[in-house]
Amino acid sequence: MPAPELILAFDYGTRRVGVAAGDTLTRTARPLRVIEIRGAFPWPEIDRLVADYTPTQLVVGLPYNMDGTDTGMTLPAKDFSQALESRLHLPVHLVDERLSSRDAEAELREARASGLKRKRVTHADVDRVAAKVILERWFAAQPAAKA
Repeated sequence: MPAPELILAFDYGTRRVGVAAGDTLTRTARPLRVIEIRGAFPWPEIDRLVADYTPTQLVVGLPYNMDGTDTGMTLPAKDFSQALESRLHLPVHLVDERLSSRDAEAELREARASGLKRKRVTHADVDRVAAKVILERWFAAQPAAKA
């Protein structure tokens, strides 16, 4: 059985980048944090995150319209994924992120209704959980490891 790998996932946006982590053993993901974009792109924060977690692969959500056509964010997300790959020398996988924010909002509403989340839901919460949803989709698309 192959050794478990840690994977980081990114929900790229022009104001914030949601980040989640997961591993190939449990095939589960958890939201980590949001990196705010103010002025220059926050590469030092991403470099620090990668140094702290030492992932073996990265996943980036790729936005599409419901009909499968590109959105205004598709090309910037692709550019971000290419910059990650060339900067960090790690494989980067693109995942269709259609409706990931809606799924994240539903998950957060449910957590709030059950009392697990007490504070109001923020845009940062949605971005963080959307990165988790994106990573879960990537895990679901991967073949299960054989024992």
